[in-house]
Amino acid sequence: MFTEKALRKGLKTRTFGNKIYTFETIDSTNNCAKAVAGVGALEGTVVISEGQTAGRGRLGRPWYSNPHENLTFSVVLRPQLSNEGFNLLSLYAAVALAEAIERVTQLRVECKWPNDLLIDKKKVAGILIEGSFKDNSSEYVILGIGINVNQRNFPNDLIQTATSLSLASNREVDRADLFRETLRSLERNYSNLRNSGSPSILSVWLSRSSVIDKPISISQQGTLITGIVKGLNSDGGLIIQTNESTQTVFAGDVIVVGSSPG
Repeated sequence: MFTEKALRKGLKTRTFGNKIYTFETIDSTNNCAKAVAGVGALEGTVVISEGQTAGRGRLGRPWYSNPHENLTFSVVLRPQLSNEGFNLLSLYAAVALAEAIERVTQLRVECKWPNDLLIDKKKVAGILIEGSFKDNSSEYVILGIGINVNQRNFPNDLIQTATSLSLASNREVDRADLFRETLRSLERNYSNLRNSGSPSILSVWLSRSSVIDKPISISQQGTLITGIVKGLNSDGGLIIQTNESTQTVFAGDVIVVGSSPG
């Protein structure tokens, strides 16, 4: 099991990882992070666990992860952000995570809106953002991250859509090293987001996406929206040109027309 001392060795961050709670098994790192954030945990506090009994992804879906093979952790953030800017955090985290993975593995990582990372069109990591808002301003935000690192076997329903860094690189990846690099990247990009605002994050994210000007379908609460991706708005919403109009969506499952859902 990870220890705080081992994870902090050589970390050299100012805020992210100022406190690290480690667990062998927990229901959900996001649940624990919300609990400590609610009683005043500092920004940058991390909750990490080898296993989760109720790990989840976006829209309440279960997050499958073999213990001792991957990285599942959550970070407490306290951004000055409105509800409208909430989507920017997923894009920021995706960029930071992609850069960290590339530094450690030299693999090319693609961002898939709104919160997935892909390698060779297969999902390698996911991001779950949850927060507490009061008077249209955030009290805290929990950034949940799951990375398939050294897992080589997946359930039958995930074999076609999921991969890991180990499978993609054909070698074992040092999880502690990747964790430290991820925190450094998160802190660096978080500073950029605060200092430069949305334009810098949006442009970098767009450079990592392969869906611009391509036809997609978005499933949104039982409704299917089909059109051409034209870009992102300033709050991180996906701009879609349909036959009838231009729409901006902030949530949904994206399927690139002609590909399998991932």
